[in-house]
Amino acid sequence: MITNFAALEIAVDIAAKEVFKIGVFSVTNAMLTGLVGTAVTLGVLFYVGNAVRHKKYNRFVGLVQWVFEGLLNQINEIIPDRKLGRKMTPLVVTIFFLVLFNYWLSVLPGLDSIKVNGVPILRSPTADLNFTLGLATVTIVAIQIFAIKQLGIWGNAGRYFRNPFKDTIGFFEGLLEIIGEFSRAVSLAMRLFGNAFAGEILLLVIVVLASYASTIALPIFMAFEMLIGFIQAYVFFVLTLIFTSLAVAHHGDSTETHQHAGELLVE
Repeated sequence: MITNFAALEIAVDIAAKEVFKIGVFSVTNAMLTGLVGTAVTLGVLFYVGNAVRHKKYNRFVGLVQWVFEGLLNQINEIIPDRKLGRKMTPLVVTIFFLVLFNYWLSVLPGLDSIKVNGVPILRSPTADLNFTLGLATVTIVAIQIFAIKQLGIWGNAGRYFRNPFKDTIGFFEGLLEIIGEFSRAVSLAMRLFGNAFAGEILLLVIVVLASYASTIALPIFMAFEMLIGFIQAYVFFVLTLIFTSLAVAHHGDSTETHQHAGELLVE
């Protein structure tokens, strides 16, 4: 069995593949799937919002509303300032559902079976480092905007830049904070990418190993990957809240928040 498995050729592409070009702009399969994921996210949110507004409830609307209320409670727990929490809610909740639905797209069977010139036209964007880095960059920039609104331009800059002659320790803390901002963006991007990419490989390996029994084994692992997708979306959501809380917190008042962030980072 090991010999037969070693003889198999499993094509694994880390980078997204180009499907076609618009002028000099290259359109990849991850971009196409990302458009589908974005459309699904917006469609679900607008549908549920419209249903709640007109009091037309069903099980699906109730499920999404239940998830939203859970996310809202988490926002209120992590962000003590209710006004800031309300401003952040549209962004962080949208990010949660965007990550969730795009991650789940990688679980769909046959996602890479439709090909154009040997290139699958669909690929989950969460398994594309460009997408995860872009999402992490948007998140970090949004956090800086929230921090500036709360602390002011100079107040926010004071978190990073201090007089080395008057406050030597604070000066080095500012340097560490700058490094920390970059490390936070990288950790957000790499964690999501790593889990999504590993999940795709896992499903592919299960199909190869299980062979005809894959119809039984694959749904189990697909359900497991959907759970992992929910966890990753939730972790991305919570870390965004924690990083924002750290950005607007006064120096010395965020020890517990740092500890919570550290626990999530090592998961």
